[in-house]
Amino acid sequence: MDGILKEAEVRMAKSIEHLEQELQSIRTGRANPALIERVQVPYYGTPTPLRDLAQISAPEARMLVVQVYDRGQMGTIEKAIRDAGIGLNPANDGEVIRVPIPTLTEERRREYVKMVKQRAEEARVSVRNVRREELQLIHQRERAGEIPEDQAKRAGDQLQKITDAHTGRIDAIGQRKESEVMEV
Repeated sequence: MDGILKEAEVRMAKSIEHLEQELQSIRTGRANPALIERVQVPYYGTPTPLRDLAQISAPEARMLVVQVYDRGQMGTIEKAIRDAGIGLNPANDGEVIRVPIPTLTEERRREYVKMVKQRAEEARVSVRNVRREELQLIHQRERAGEIPEDQAKRAGDQLQKITDAHTGRIDAIGQRKESEVMEV
């Protein structure tokens, strides 16, 4: 029984981890290297994340600086950031690529909040799917006579508590990101 509960907890934690990674790529009003580190750059024909090709820093609240390891790729990286669909317009000065972070309009902030809510809901659905799958395993073992009914009921209750804890964390993460996005 403990194996099923531990497996459920690990899988639910992965859903939360994935949500956090997804939310990092959603713009707030501040510069954050995570905003562009996963931008795919065609590096000698192979799509490569920007974080593998350059050092990204945020020296100012509204500016990202990209120090490219291979200067021959500066134009390609600049184009990849511009074409990433995140509304950024990088400037290449020959040494580094500067990426000014424009302030968000109220309308754009609301769009991002919707995106945050959607990603949080996807994570909640993922957690509930894990609960459903693990609950099915518990019921299968109960029907097969491997575990008694009262133990299956206790395991189901524990699984529900684990699920509630993880959905609570998802809600908190989502609300925190929403307030970051709406902060002017």
